[in-house]
Amino acid sequence: MSASKKPPVGRRGFLKGAAGAAALVTTAATSATPAAAQEAQAPRNASAPVATQEKDPAGSVEVLTADRPGSDFMVDVIKALGFEIIFANPGSSFRGLHESVINYGGNKKPEFLTCCHEESSVAMAHGYAKIEGKPACVLAHGTVGLQHASMAIYNAYVDRAPVFMVIGNTLDAATRRPGVEWAHSVQDAASLVRDFTKFDDCPLSLQHFAESSVRAYKIAMTPPTMPVLLVADGDVQETPMGAEKPRIPKMTWAAPPQGDTGAVAETARLLVNAENPAIIADRCARTPAGLQHLIELADVLQCAVINQYGRMNFPSRHPLNQTERAGAVIRGADVILGLEMWDFWGTVNNFKDQLHRTSRPISKDGAKMIAISATDLNTRSNYQDFQRFPDLDISMAADSEATLPALIEACKKLITADRKRVFEERGKKLGEAAKDAHDKMLVDASYAWDASPISTARLAMELYGQIKGKDWSLVSNNPWPQRLWNFDKHYQYIGGAGGAGVGYGSPAAVGAAVANKKYGRLSVNIQNDGDLMYAPGVLWTEAHHKIPLLTVMHNNRAYHQEVMHLQRMANRHQRDITTAEVGTTLKNPNIDYGALARSMGVHGEGPITDPKDLGPAIARAMEIVAKGEPALVDVVTQPR
Repeated sequence: MSASKKPPVGRRGFLKGAAGAAALVTTAATSATPAAAQEAQAPRNASAPVATQEKDPAGSVEVLTADRPGSDFMVDVIKALGFEIIFANPGSSFRGLHESVINYGGNKKPEFLTCCHEESSVAMAHGYAKIEGKPACVLAHGTVGLQHASMAIYNAYVDRAPVFMVIGNTLDAATRRPGVEWAHSVQDAASLVRDFTKFDDCPLSLQHFAESSVRAYKIAMTPPTMPVLLVADGDVQETPMGAEKPRIPKMTWAAPPQGDTGAVAETARLLVNAENPAIIADRCARTPAGLQHLIELADVLQCAVINQYGRMNFPSRHPLNQTERAGAVIRGADVILGLEMWDFWGTVNNFKDQLHRTSRPISKDGAKMIAISATDLNTRSNYQDFQRFPDLDISMAADSEATLPALIEACKKLITADRKRVFEERGKKLGEAAKDAHDKMLVDASYAWDASPISTARLAMELYGQIKGKDWSLVSNNPWPQRLWNFDKHYQYIGGAGGAGVGYGSPAAVGAAVANKKYGRLSVNIQNDGDLMYAPGVLWTEAHHKIPLLTVMHNNRAYHQEVMHLQRMANRHQRDITTAEVGTTLKNPNIDYGALARSMGVHGEGPITDPKDLGPAIARAMEIVAKGEPALVDVVTQPR
């Protein structure tokens, strides 16, 4: 087939040709019209301007602009609450608020961060809150946006993390645009997530919005901290404000609930008189102050501390940290103090997942059990994240961090010189035990050091070797760093997802990195492969907003926990365990995460399979992050 010699048609030529064709069609249609019809179609005054041909018999003019829409005042409220960031995927139901944020508000404090999925938006706010200790704002679109976001909201709820959400909706059916807006509107928008949010409201005036926003923020930040949600009605957003500007109420913080004085005194008595007391902390340290309070209490008592890693509760190298000896400590303890523990019963009992499920206590007979937890102040029934009911001797429905100072002082008053000598001797033994446990962990980490796929312990140590001299923050959840790295600052660890919903890890790491950015910290993410595939669009958000984040893939090419569950079922049923890879692995084809990152504008390397290549690849990635941009290293790893 010979090539055409005609030059390509440009845009102007195309439009000219199209206009000519339209004229021909019009001419042809006119010539085919009967004369009487042509006369009827002709304008009465062909020489008159077009504008004079259309007259409004009522003489009214529709006003199509507004100087101060309600959404401007909503931005005033958001700014007054101190929000620095809005995480959002755009949606028409909050179009008024979106426009006001970027134009009226100048896109500064808060700044709009573009997300590629509502679940990622909330997960980013979740990670941000655990670094900053306060919520970010999330905007989401109507029914569909909230449905997308619901899993991430549940994660934050179970993790007791504050998130402030505003979703759009059009409540008045008479003002809804025909078509899609009906499908994206709802009578009771918040009902979908009411079981796992702490507060919601649907303000129908600007004054109502101001008061509910301040109330929601206050409730979100009062322990137990949780997500809250407001519905911003489209008419309230887009209708012009009246002459009188609504008032934004003053924020008055609620003091965190503290333990009863008598219960604190009795707890102190039991701890001081105990031979082998143990403190178990899960989400105790809400702020850096909580970390210091727990260190002080442990030092006063010279007792064992077990960190369950819901937060950065206790320094990993502290001689009283007995986390790696948790079983032995619990078996020998005569008093156990649990601080914001998610699962007290599961900690002091051994549960066997077998055909006939059984359990037995692992704690000493007669051991006193004490719990301080704000979770008791806000327990729901439908979503049963509250775990099995524990047998307790003292239960304080109070915030642990707020209660610790009083408990420390109560303990100090009871300590005699004799008890202090006992404590010092106990502390020495615990320090020796902690050193022995750490030495054993180093030996364990050395196994399969040169293996390919790369061992997860080597991945952790290669990474730590290059970051330990910097101001770093681990913005993901991985067991080997917990065992091997030196954590001693509150922001160095943020805990896990809470509700264990996959798809949390990568966006939460990005949100935490956003919070760390202004402090100049190096944010480090050991990223699970399956989790990233739930929300790979977060890579684009990193690149677009230049969020410095070092991501090292833990790429075992599987949802490995599910592999193990299938293997367990096959063993139980006496069947082939090799089939456990069906439906649980990410192979054939293997995913190239370095290429995925590059396609989103992120520096990407790998897949790394030779452990000798790992260190140099991390070093190159760190150079990129030091310039203020994200980088990813894909590491093919052992399963765990």
